[in-house]
Amino acid sequence: MTTVRKFIPQGQGLAAVLLRRAPALALSFAQRQHLPAEATDANGRTLTLALPAGSTLQAGDALLAEDGSLAVVQAAPEPLWRVSPCPEHGSAADLLRTAYRLGQQGVAVAVEADHLLVQPDAALGHTLGHWDMVMAEVTQGFAPDVTPAACGHDHGHDHGHVHGPGCGHDHHGHAHHGHDHGHVHGPGCGHDHSHADHAHAPAAPAPAAVPVQFVRQRPAAAATPHVHGPGCGHDHGHDHGHDHKHE
Repeated sequence: MTTVRKFIPQGQGLAAVLLRRAPALALSFAQRQHLPAEATDANGRTLTLALPAGSTLQAGDALLAEDGSLAVVQAAPEPLWRVSPCPEHGSAADLLRTAYRLGQQGVAVAVEADHLLVQPDAALGHTLGHWDMVMAEVTQGFAPDVTPAACGHDHGHDHGHVHGPGCGHDHHGHAHHGHDHGHVHGPGCGHDHSHADHAHAPAAPAPAAVPVQFVRQRPAAAATPHVHGPGCGHDHGHDHGHDHKHE
């Protein structure tokens, strides 16, 4: 039995030829997060994993045994869901939006060019179906880009009530999605997706731009002085305070 007490993330600093020759140690995602006491590598060796408490492994990490031998961690094939946008009602933007929402909620997600990989979960599948996503069952290695331990977000805020593995919510009768899609897209759903209740109201057209008119202000005409003179016709009625004498 060989004891492993150290690991080198992604084999950094080791010669590529050593990593290629090292036997693989296939571990599922759950095993890489919570290390088993013992595991068997591709050469049939039983390795005792005595790594520091709290250690987690990623595919590509190199294990260094006490006898100087190596083993390279691989993602063991496991049942997963391949998540992609509904071909009729979804879009690439939905894929990005879903990856963001799941990542914010700490759901482990592997992001690929045209799909996501998540671990199967009934409650999560229900939510994904309401987001116009479809799921297909696959079996392959799971190396998520976002993991619950690496999320680091405060989940007290509401991101649309995302359900994930182990969320512990009672999912009966919730109506928080705002509209009823009538069904959930999932493995073996058998839907032809011809339903009409997905009709999304078109966005209101933007108001027409109102042209701005600039008016040149003319200077106000100067006031004409009020000149009194012969023939002005005004009754001046002023009292001169003296008598007019006629000769």
